[in-house]
Amino acid sequence: MSLAEELLELALATARETGRMLVDKRPATGPDVVQTKSSPTDVVTQMDRAAEELVLQRIGAARPGDAFLGEEGGTQDGDGPVRWIVDPIDGTVNYLYDLPDWAVSIAAQVDGVTVAGVVDMPRRGETYTAVRGGGALLHTASGTRELRVNADVPLERALVATGFGYDARRRAHQAEVLTGVLPNVRDIRRGGSCCADLCALAAGRVDAYYERGVQAWDVAAGALIVEEAGGRVAGLDGAPVSPDFALAAGPGTFEALHDLLLPLDPARD
Repeated sequence: MSLAEELLELALATARETGRMLVDKRPATGPDVVQTKSSPTDVVTQMDRAAEELVLQRIGAARPGDAFLGEEGGTQDGDGPVRWIVDPIDGTVNYLYDLPDWAVSIAAQVDGVTVAGVVDMPRRGETYTAVRGGGALLHTASGTRELRVNADVPLERALVATGFGYDARRRAHQAEVLTGVLPNVRDIRRGGSCCADLCALAAGRVDAYYERGVQAWDVAAGALIVEEAGGRVAGLDGAPVSPDFALAAGPGTFEALHDLLLPLDPARD
C-alpha cells in the first residue's frame, strides 16, 4: 500500500466516524452557536469544535508527527512531510438548520501536494474519495462507482453551482456578478457547502462551480476529487485556487465559464 493509500484509509475511517458523531449527537433543539467569525451570520457551533477535536485525536493517535490545519483553530506543526487539512463541518449553517447538505472534509498533503481526500456527507449517505493518480469514487450503501465530470457542456446548458460570502459588501458584488452569469447559463444552484458543490460537480450533478472567499479547508479534499474525476480547479488567469477565487468545471466548460466571469471582476469585493 502506498503512503497516499494509507493516508486515505485513515482519512476515510476518521471522516465516517466524525460524520456519525455529528448526526448522533446533534442536539434535538439544534446546536448552540458558540462563536461568530467574519460576521454575525458566520457561525461556529459546539459541534464544529467537537468534530475537529475528534479528527485531531484520531489522526494524532495514528500519526503523531504530522502537521494539521483545521478550520476551528486546531493547527499544529509537524516533523515530517504530511499535513492534514480539515473542515469538521463544511456547511455549518446547513447543519445548524438541520439541512442535509453539510460534510466532513479531510485532505492529506505530502510536501504541499494533496494526495488523498475524503468528503463524507452522512445525511446523504454518501462518501467521496480520491487518491492522486488513482481516480475518484462515490461510496453509498448500494455500492461504489467511479466519478466523471461532465465535459464540453455549452454555457447555455450548464447548471452552475456557486456560493456567497458573509460580508454584506462582498454579497452585493457577488449579486452583480450573478446578474452577468445567470442569463448565460441553464440555471444556478446554491447549496451552502463548497465541498458538497465540488463533489456534485465530480459526480456530474452540476456542470461547474465558482466562488470567492473559499479557504484551504473548504477546497482541499473536494478539489482533488474533481481533478481525479477529470475536471479542472483553478483561480482566474491561471492563478491557483485561493480565497480570491475558485473556479471548477470539466474541460471546455471551464474555459467558457472563465471567459464569461473574467470581465465581471468576480475576485473583488
